Amino acid sequence: MRTLGRIEDPPATLAVPRAGAPRRRRRSGALLGALGAVAILLVLAGAWELYADLSGIDPAILPPPHAVAKAAWVDRGLLWSNLRVTGGEVLLGILVAGAAGFVLPIALHLSLPLRRSVYPLLVVSQVIPVVLIAPLLVTWLGFGIAPKLVVIGLVCFFPIVVTTLDALSRVDPELPKLMRTLDASRLRILRHVELPAALPGLFSGAKVAVTFAPIGAVFAEWVGSSAGVGHLVQQAIPQLLTARAYAAVLILSAFAIALFGLLTLAERLLVPWAHEPRQGRTR
Repeated sequence: MRTLGRIEDPPATLAVPRAGAPRRRRRSGALLGALGAVAILLVLAGAWELYADLSGIDPAILPPPHAVAKAAWVDRGLLWSNLRVTGGEVLLGILVAGAAGFVLPIALHLSLPLRRSVYPLLVVSQVIPVVLIAPLLVTWLGFGIAPKLVVIGLVCFFPIVVTTLDALSRVDPELPKLMRTLDASRLRILRHVELPAALPGLFSGAKVAVTFAPIGAVFAEWVGSSAGVGHLVQQAIPQLLTARAYAAVLILSAFAIALFGLLTLAERLLVPWAHEPRQGRTR
């Protein structure tokens, strides 16, 4: 009677790597990147401090970092109250722009004639300088929150529309064909294939928008407002409170960075397939 030979173990070179190894490498890479960014900021702050101390420049023109930090602490109540005003305007403006920037690309995607007629108008809306249109909006809508939301919306709307529409146009054409062979309706194809594909584009545009939104809010506050970071900076500079103005700018920048980080986290939670490692990637 013949006996089967013993099956040898596979060679070590064919061992399958652990599933968690790529994730650990990505985390360590992200940590190293964050540490590198912090190191660069510390170097820049040190160079700023040295220049301000050794050049003899008037602190009213360029305050050193320690003076800015002191102003941020001493004026923390004033800075926080004005940041709440500007932050509320930014959040509401991004929500309005995000909602409109998600609905309009779907309509443009579903209707080619509508896309051909509306898309050029969207491009035209971006060539109008915000600095020039903000005073006109304040004259028309008054000194309330309405002109600020319009300015923020104009700044944030376009990148959301473009990236979402681009994501919709890049859907694999074989997927809708497959759905149609299964007798799926147009609405079902949109819901189960095209909308999930559009979400990464929506988040990409929103992350671009949150970096522009504070700029639009400050422009609108410069034109006409009684509170907000832009109003605070506009008052601090003529009074030679330059350190307070720098502190206000840094705090508003930190707020925008925090929004960017929250959007990135939300994208990883809601659109996990957009962050899956590609086949063949070596890093």
